Amino acid sequence: MIELKNISFSYANNCENSGLRRIDLTVKKGELIILAGKSGCGKTTLTRVLNGLCPQFYPGNLTGSYSLDGQDALKMPIHQLGTMVGSVFQDPRSQFFTTNTTDEIALGMENIPLERAVMQERVKAVCTQMNIDRLLDRRIFPLSSGEKQLIAIASICAMEPKVIVMDEPSANLDIESTYRFGDIIRNLKAQGKTIVIAEHRLYYLMDVADRFFCIQHGAIVREFSREEMKSLPSAEVHTLGLRTPDLYQMAFQQMPSAATDEVVLETQGLHKAFDGTVVAEHLDFVCHRGEIVGIIGPNGTGKSTFGRIFAGLLKENSGEVFLFGHKTRPRERMGKVWYIPQDLDSQLFGEDLVDELTTGAPTDEKRNARARTILKALELEEYAEQHPATLSGGQKQRLALGVALMHDAPIIILDEPTSGLDGANMRNVSQIIRKLAGMGRTILVITHDAECALSCCDRAIRLENGAITDDFPIHSVDILLDKIGYQSCGQRGVCYSGT
Repeated sequence: MIELKNISFSYANNCENSGLRRIDLTVKKGELIILAGKSGCGKTTLTRVLNGLCPQFYPGNLTGSYSLDGQDALKMPIHQLGTMVGSVFQDPRSQFFTTNTTDEIALGMENIPLERAVMQERVKAVCTQMNIDRLLDRRIFPLSSGEKQLIAIASICAMEPKVIVMDEPSANLDIESTYRFGDIIRNLKAQGKTIVIAEHRLYYLMDVADRFFCIQHGAIVREFSREEMKSLPSAEVHTLGLRTPDLYQMAFQQMPSAATDEVVLETQGLHKAFDGTVVAEHLDFVCHRGEIVGIIGPNGTGKSTFGRIFAGLLKENSGEVFLFGHKTRPRERMGKVWYIPQDLDSQLFGEDLVDELTTGAPTDEKRNARARTILKALELEEYAEQHPATLSGGQKQRLALGVALMHDAPIIILDEPTSGLDGANMRNVSQIIRKLAGMGRTILVITHDAECALSCCDRAIRLENGAITDDFPIHSVDILLDKIGYQSCGQRGVCYSGT
């Protein structure tokens, strides 16, 4: 179905660090392959070549040959290629063209075009299969990131292309949605679809993927069968910068907590609702200096709202928020609580990475030196002169954390800080979070990432339907996975729902 021979690509503006070097890749019809590797290694660029965005949308120099179902894909106009290769991007908002969920799912079929009755039937079938009927006929932009991702996936599945290319499709999904997405992948493969997924999370694909390709610096350096990947030693997984293929094999070492008895953040009867939908219902919560608390729970349950209220970005309807024992209004919390949202592009303003870290404060040599030290710690030093918009999704995550490190707020809230991060950088970020806690800062980590929570959090609270349903210390892998709803079916490392 897909045959790449000696494919190389470099971006025209030279500001991208993730070009390709002499890629040879053959994917059979009905095969599912996984592209893995560190952030910025070239996975996204390879998906862009497959769907024609490189070089037809992203200008650059492309050499080599690309055959798709026996045709020369490099000679196809992008609209023709788009009917054969469906794409789910890393940031689902970048592929939305409507403001209504049902319209968005149907839009691609309208462009083919299909009969109205066929479109209606496919929309219904896909949404039933994905269990997202509740998301139909909704405004897109108020949805959570995970819900937006599900709409993007549904819009592509409804078009029924021969090849489906996905870039980090599970990055914003909670554990239950990830299982459901895994079921969707199985069904698509059973239908004979050829599927290419660039992914950091591997565990939910271990029973369905045929081959895994590890990419480094734009080149394929290793290829693994499913069984080879399952049996890969943890030390080698870490050396390659990958995520674990089996969450039960996550290394866990109980780290000394930096938490003290001093209460720095407390809520009493916190309540918040939007258009009659309650997202925080009379919540009582306490957090201590130096503590790292994971905020977990399903997509759309109010975790991000929780964080924005703490930071003073949203006003609570009722209840109280106390900082260091003092009742505070929203504007009094700004600056004392630093919130890093999921939507990173909305908060990147600098001309380059150093400028991004020093924006909003007087610039001097000492501050610039501190910024460069932070960039080095986050493995971003070599990109210091680049514009933040040119970074990969994982690199932007690390840059946003760097902005928090430059800030002196005693409380930092990180909303999905490891979304889009490879294994090496996830572990690196987790270590930095622990160092911050050791310096007396209090960290709240809103996350769906079990590896992140296990690596850095002292305790976790679970939010569901606006209420705290659990509050527990993280003492072991099994306890955390049980609390977040991780399921092992038949054997560890094979995780999916419905069996």
